[in-house]
Amino acid sequence: MLLDQINKTGDIKDIPKNQYPELAQEIREFLINKLSVTGGHLASNLGTVELTMALHVALDLPKDKIIWDVGHQCYTHKLLTGRKDQFDTLRQYGGMSGFPKRCESDTDCFDTGHSSTSISAGLGMVKARDLKGDDYTVVSVIGDGSLTGGLAYEALNNAAKLETNYIIILNDNEMSISESVGGMRRYLDSVRTAEGYLNLKWDVYEQLRNSNPKMVNGIRRAKNSFKQLFVPGMVFENLGITYLGPIDGHDTVGMVKAINEAKKVKKAVIIHVMTKKGKGFEPAERHPARFHGTEPFLIENGLPRNPRTTANYQDIFSTVMCKLGARNDKVVAITAAMADGTGLKRFRNMYPDRFVDAGIAEEHAVTFAAGMAAGGYKPVFAVYSSFLQRAYDQILEDVCLQNLPVVFAIDRAGLVGSDGETHQGIFDLSYMSTMPNMHIMAPKNKWELSDMLKFAVELDCPSAVRYPRGNAYSGLQDFRAPIEMGKCEPIYEEKDVCLLAVGSMVKIAEKVREILKENGIKCSLVNARFVKPIDTDYIHMASKTHKLFVTMEENVATGGYGEKVRQYIDDNRLDAYVLQIAIPDKFVTHGSVDKLYKELGMDAESVAQRIMDEIGK
Repeated sequence: MLLDQINKTGDIKDIPKNQYPELAQEIREFLINKLSVTGGHLASNLGTVELTMALHVALDLPKDKIIWDVGHQCYTHKLLTGRKDQFDTLRQYGGMSGFPKRCESDTDCFDTGHSSTSISAGLGMVKARDLKGDDYTVVSVIGDGSLTGGLAYEALNNAAKLETNYIIILNDNEMSISESVGGMRRYLDSVRTAEGYLNLKWDVYEQLRNSNPKMVNGIRRAKNSFKQLFVPGMVFENLGITYLGPIDGHDTVGMVKAINEAKKVKKAVIIHVMTKKGKGFEPAERHPARFHGTEPFLIENGLPRNPRTTANYQDIFSTVMCKLGARNDKVVAITAAMADGTGLKRFRNMYPDRFVDAGIAEEHAVTFAAGMAAGGYKPVFAVYSSFLQRAYDQILEDVCLQNLPVVFAIDRAGLVGSDGETHQGIFDLSYMSTMPNMHIMAPKNKWELSDMLKFAVELDCPSAVRYPRGNAYSGLQDFRAPIEMGKCEPIYEEKDVCLLAVGSMVKIAEKVREILKENGIKCSLVNARFVKPIDTDYIHMASKTHKLFVTMEENVATGGYGEKVRQYIDDNRLDAYVLQIAIPDKFVTHGSVDKLYKELGMDAESVAQRIMDEIGK
């Protein structure tokens, strides 16, 4: 096998050109086989095999630098840089990350995980290169979906001023996670039809370069006229950035030529390549969104190896949103390119006029929601916790300052597992709590998620409901007291130790209580429900019968629920103290959620032991 000949960076340069298609096929087969067992980002990686091969042929790694936007499409890059044997540990605790990591390889020059950052980072590296007087090539690889993010446009505006080489590869597959949306999508659609310009650019140029250089120079001088004729808009050229393309993103040799040409230009250059997400695996080609991030699957048909048998929190959210949409024609659903992931696909199909996909543009989505609220509607913005943090200023200034009734449905809150540091939703309670007028809730189970969403939509102020990834907890069904602003829900009331658990931690707190009771320790269990405002009345009352309050939350300790409880007890000089169970002040690596709980000391056994150590039991 050709893949057996690639064991370190640069080995691909020894593969003959006529064998590139065979190598690409072997890489696809390798990725399909490995990810069918481990899960991971399949469709995006199958679509960028030849593109990655071309980069590794045309560039001199690690001297030259490749910055992968988002980074989930870097698997072929990892294969070609000596990490083939690590794929069995992909996205597992202690194993290889699913994203570029500088600590893994000197060919991973910049850690990524979120969208639209690669051009800004690339410009920074170009500036650093030129200040040092170095001569390496910097390439940013960005998808068309990421071009819906404002940060990319800020960087393009800056790139237009360059008088030094910098290459941007636009990987155009018409997708982000879901289908790309907006004006840039329509513009790129028009460029895809410009076959006349593509043929002129490469076929004619290659034939005339040696035989008639004067004619080539004439074509170069007239290029703007040709481009305005054949390529509508010429957005990039009008910005001052040289545009090459569109180019077949599955033609390795053609892309190598394009990259080598781009390296000669003393300014920013965009190479527009056309790829097919999921290429080479029929189920992924048909359903690229489903195979964007996939669980282990059966190779013969693409079906999950372990099909879900219970509803997850996204299913519950989807159902409740559709019911709210039916009952209230003022309810509007907003997403930032995550209709499938957040569960809004059904709402979109049922109420298309009240569904908005803002693209990968969380800042815009939040201020858009504020505008809708100011216009008399009830916007619900469904967004992953780690992505919402990109819009801090808009939540604060545009929503909270005006006290507008925007509902933030914060998905993937807490530990998400395999995607690692960039995707763990462990900061939202802290940063949302800093904002005046914000009200924050977290449900203990699937019924409470439904109740909290209905409650939030009726409020005339900003609110957030945060819930985790994965199966919706169906325990404690009998405990369903009505939601009251700022009030907790006592579940089991005894004395001595009081477990104050937030959202997903209620399930763990149940197990903690069982362990403590087995060891003769009396223990109350309280569902906190609200992180802001906290239920100070209950804490004050409970301090008369409980000496130890144990706060439990899937959030960093700094600025979280536990700090608020501790501050209230200290400020009021109550005769009690607090043990905070929370995530320490650090980024959390990839691994299964259960494994991460254990490593962080947040599993039931570890928490119970910490409590017993605290009280000297």
